[in-house]
Amino acid sequence: MKRIPVFLILLTVLVLWTVPAFAEEAAPPTIEGNAQAIAGVQKHADYLWTLIAAFLVFFMQAGFAMVEAGFTRAKNAVNIMMKNLMDFSIGSLGFWALGFGLMFGTTNGLFGTTSFFLSDFTTDKDPWIFAFWMFQTVFAATAATIVSGAMAERTKFVSYMAYSVVISAIIYPVFGSWAWGSLYKGSGWLEGMGFIDFAGSTVVHSVGGWAALAGAMVLGPRIGKYGPDGKAKAIPGHNMTLAALGVFILWFGWFGFNPGSTTAANTDIALIAANTNLAAAAGAVSAMFTAWIMFKKPEGSMALNGALAGLVAITAGCANVTPSSSVLIGLIAGVLVVVSVVFIDKTLKIDDPVGAISVHGVCGAWGTLGAGLFDSAGFSAKVVMVQLIGIGAAFLWVFPVAFILFKTIKSTIGLRVTPEEELEGLDFSEHGNVAYPDFQTHPSASNSGI
Repeated sequence: MKRIPVFLILLTVLVLWTVPAFAEEAAPPTIEGNAQAIAGVQKHADYLWTLIAAFLVFFMQAGFAMVEAGFTRAKNAVNIMMKNLMDFSIGSLGFWALGFGLMFGTTNGLFGTTSFFLSDFTTDKDPWIFAFWMFQTVFAATAATIVSGAMAERTKFVSYMAYSVVISAIIYPVFGSWAWGSLYKGSGWLEGMGFIDFAGSTVVHSVGGWAALAGAMVLGPRIGKYGPDGKAKAIPGHNMTLAALGVFILWFGWFGFNPGSTTAANTDIALIAANTNLAAAAGAVSAMFTAWIMFKKPEGSMALNGALAGLVAITAGCANVTPSSSVLIGLIAGVLVVVSVVFIDKTLKIDDPVGAISVHGVCGAWGTLGAGLFDSAGFSAKVVMVQLIGIGAAFLWVFPVAFILFKTIKSTIGLRVTPEEELEGLDFSEHGNVAYPDFQTHPSASNSGI
């Protein structure tokens, strides 16, 4: 008979001795303990989802950069990349220092007065403020970067940095406090009336769009955009492939923008994501057919902007309308963006190289109205009136303040580059390099799309 190894005997004794000890120490589960464990899991899921959504929205900066670069000329591509880099970088610092407090701090009725520099946080408090700040920062950057497209190809870089920090730190946060202040500490007067703007058709997009309108008006059109007879001339962008890539990136990022606005990992995000996608698809289709009817061709840039128009429009009502209503909101946005681009370009004679005013300002206002018209709780004239008040308040706050801001910049440090610099391209004159060094062009090709 084989002898049992000593180490197996010792191991058996150890196991038999420790198991009862663990069994005696383990407390029986309780309802309160289970509830705490479930709450802990939910809390960590909320953190994770909110930060993942913030990272998706951050990736939209790349989308905006690609769209703007593709819709403009190659000689300004470096400038556009630098603007999109700096509006996020400077905007993050401005929103940390001032904007977050103005938007979400304890309010005086018009704006927040606490939480500057994230001063609310101490080591003994829940660090949720960091996750929430991160998510709101990428929203602030979106509002600022919208302006870049409408003022592309002729704006001084130093001036761009100046107005970007003001938009991120003051203009956007003040209106945001009216509509979203209670998300942290504040209590906005618009949200107190029942204003519906779940993820920012007006708070983010129309704010950026109306600031872009003011900037484009003060700045004036690009050289060669309007002939001696006043007729608009096309200035083709240099890379539609790049622009299309940008739109797909933005569409992808919007699944963080809208569903992420729950700031909670719950089942609501399913409907929001579906509504977001349906509106974007409907906007692309209706814009394509509208352009086909108007221009006799299914014009690519209009279809791309149609997708963005649908995304912007559904951003307000993505959580409170049905999928069918989302399709209708997107379809109308697609038609509206084409008509608006043509009207602004040919009738108002405002030069907006990427259609930012139409996509974000006009379609943002439409989407905010649509959130009231198609509210799944049922039609209410009172709700629609509140939506109209919010739309009007955004314009009456943003446009005059932005107009004064741009006029002030113009009369001090200057807003526009010289004609020689504009013809040569901002890449070399503003930054000392070019995006495509193997494809040098002559400045006289300023209207050739190069």
